Amino acid sequence: MTTAPDLRTYPALLDFPFSWDGTRPPAEVEDLRAATPVRRVRTIAGDEAWLVSSYELCRQVLKDDRFSLKDTSAPGVPRQYALTIPPEVVNNMGNITGAGLRRAVLKALNPKAPGLTEWLRAEAHRLVDLMEADGPTTDLRAAFCEPYSAGMHCRILGIPQTEAPAFLRSLDIAFMNSPCPITGARINWDRDIARMSGLLDDPATHGLMGELAALRDDPDYAHLTDEMLATVGVTMFGAGVISTSGFLAMALVYLLTHPIARDLLRDRPDLIGPGVEELLRVNLSIGDALPRLALEDVRLGDVEVRAGELVLVLVEGANLDPEKFPDPHRFDVHRDNTADHLSFGGGAHYCPATALGRAHARIALEVLLDRLPELALAVPSGQLVWRTGFMKRIPERLPVTW
Repeated sequence: MTTAPDLRTYPALLDFPFSWDGTRPPAEVEDLRAATPVRRVRTIAGDEAWLVSSYELCRQVLKDDRFSLKDTSAPGVPRQYALTIPPEVVNNMGNITGAGLRRAVLKALNPKAPGLTEWLRAEAHRLVDLMEADGPTTDLRAAFCEPYSAGMHCRILGIPQTEAPAFLRSLDIAFMNSPCPITGARINWDRDIARMSGLLDDPATHGLMGELAALRDDPDYAHLTDEMLATVGVTMFGAGVISTSGFLAMALVYLLTHPIARDLLRDRPDLIGPGVEELLRVNLSIGDALPRLALEDVRLGDVEVRAGELVLVLVEGANLDPEKFPDPHRFDVHRDNTADHLSFGGGAHYCPATALGRAHARIALEVLLDRLPELALAVPSGQLVWRTGFMKRIPERLPVTW
């Protein structure tokens, strides 16, 4: 019987993450997937981890309960980067389920909630109106992607739209990748929890936060504190806005740097639905990887991962794996397996807002491509400035013209 090599003995650790440039996949990805799809790397925190880059092995990690998300926040374990939220919040959806709030949260995340898609379409048109009035150039991320996503989450939570700027200002720090704790992260967290707690008593609050506020009068929910309820709102706003606005910005980067794909969706709006699915597959918005901690020794490909070791799922490696998606760099709205991408994660931690995320992007693209058919980058793509040390790949600005 052949003994698998112990890849811990490799002399050179790769530093991870790789390139922050969102216009092309990092050069390392294809080589790693082909040669060492489970490879030892050094994280931003300076710890060692296993980076997994093939589709089948990434999917295995996400579906295997022996790889834990919750335990990545435990004291003393190897880290991807310093935590910017309290450790107990890392497993947020698990906490929501444990508190008996899952049904209320999933209802709020349903894009078929009364009036939501109509609101999204009206808001997209309103933002384009403002862009046209200020044009002919604008920063599409700041003028459209962020306010569109933030507005949607205010509506879902049932808090006033005027609250969006207050909660948005924390996100640039809250989603940083840093080797050490960030002073501002805790300050912002405490401020946002206090602000969301106050909204529980605001008679104007409705939607999810209004529903949660009403539970305080129900003896079956006596275990819930205002801080626990506020945590649901703050985390849903933060994670939701960063994910949806980040994906939308990167979907637009892709279309603006691949004009054939842009023209196809503009001229065939009936293809925008499957186009969003393919954009989810090819987009590079997940700037780092999905972390899991091995709870016991697990065989992963040719590697024996030991209990207590950190495993990082490289989503862009999986989504561009030619073994799963032939000719993976080709934008093809007619692929029969596009929806198998891992951009929403997988297993127990599969994103509960997948339908909402798709509807959010689809409506935005329908409106933008219809209203601004000549939408194009206002600068060469090589002049885009990419944020570093962040959980998402995003351009600092997305200058466009039409």
